[in-house]
Amino acid sequence: MLEIEVAYALPHRQFLRRLKVPSDSTVREAIVQSGVLSKFPEIHLESVKVGIFSRPVGLGDPLNSGDRVEIYRPLILSPTDARRLRAERQKR
Repeated sequence: MLEIEVAYALPHRQFLRRLKVPSDSTVREAIVQSGVLSKFPEIHLESVKVGIFSRPVGLGDPLNSGDRVEIYRPLILSPTDARRLRAERQKR
């Protein structure tokens, strides 16, 4: 068994669950087993980006003990657009 965490965060709410999964588990299996999909129905597993400790991974990637699976929200603004808006605000 592997001990892992599954994390998902919104601006004012977060989900962090530690769980034990079989040693041959994938990222997808850990997410499903964690229960995050029932608490946050807006997560579309097939289109969401995921990572382990900020490193992008696929849903079929295997897990290691101690991994933290992170489910990422879609960006509202691209980093380039956000920098441009900050620069425009500073000019004013």
